[in-house]
Amino acid sequence: MSTAMNPRRRRFIGIAAATSALALAPLSLRRASAAIAPTTWQGVALGADAELRLYHPDPRTARQLIAQALAELHRLEGIFSLYRDDSALARLNRQGYLADPPADLLRLLGDGLRYSRLTDGVFDPTVQPLWQLYASHFARAGAAAQGPSEAELAQTLARVSYHAVTLDSRRIALQRPGMGITLNGIAQGYITDCITRLLRQGGLERALVDMGEIRGLDRRASPGDWRVGLADPRAPQRILASVPVRNQALATSGGYGTALDAAGRYTHLFDPRTGAAQPRYQSVSVMAPNATMADALSTAFSQMPLQATAPIVRELGLRAWFVPLEGGLVSQGGEG
Repeated sequence: MSTAMNPRRRRFIGIAAATSALALAPLSLRRASAAIAPTTWQGVALGADAELRLYHPDPRTARQLIAQALAELHRLEGIFSLYRDDSALARLNRQGYLADPPADLLRLLGDGLRYSRLTDGVFDPTVQPLWQLYASHFARAGAAAQGPSEAELAQTLARVSYHAVTLDSRRIALQRPGMGITLNGIAQGYITDCITRLLRQGGLERALVDMGEIRGLDRRASPGDWRVGLADPRAPQRILASVPVRNQALATSGGYGTALDAAGRYTHLFDPRTGAAQPRYQSVSVMAPNATMADALSTAFSQMPLQATAPIVRELGLRAWFVPLEGGLVSQGGEG
């Protein structure tokens, strides 16, 4: 399962407010941080609200690192964006193949296919035709409220399969006519990881990176925890749980992030096996060692029963939180 690109889509990361990661931190961490005021940036990354919060004793150096991070963001958007005709991904979808693909596209698409195999195809970067089908259906006047017909879904699903993607260092190819790839279920996490790595290589000891998904960076001898509030999707001011993020990543996927119809019944979270666009949960949050993994698996878990997610959580040493449709909170991994 994957999500399709949508401009200014906000994947609700489960933070109560833009500043709450520090606001929810333990008192000792807040006191330690008081000596260094954060240098911040807020903007948009691949259609999602984004933020950088850098802690450096020299604000000028921090601003230089932010400039480098934004240059990296813009470079990666030039590869992954579906809303730029000149992006590598847009050219791949338009042509059905791409010669001499950028290394980042190869790496991320390879990661995506690995998560496809791990989830038995529930994560699938080839669901872009489903997005196009649903978007065009509900854009029509008098569109049927129940969504596309079974025949339309069957025709579209014939163009959806991660098995029909081949890649090596010289070429990426889509083996079926009319296929299309979206990396929106994983790209924000990948960009978060790339920028975190850039900041670490630049000598920064502490930062919070949110490029649509969150990753903490703290290389101090006695690091503290970022504490992030997992919000109730139906009442965002209510925090269901407060979880620590120490040199880890947290991603949240929720169907409410992009409703495809006026009633909000259909979302951008697709099941590539059936073409359904109605996730099993209000939201799913995953904590993982890196944001690419957290992003992909929070996306996939949105269409997987708990008995199917639990083995993956155990195998990879993750933590996951599910908000069922009826409300409440179910956790897997860690201490709950």
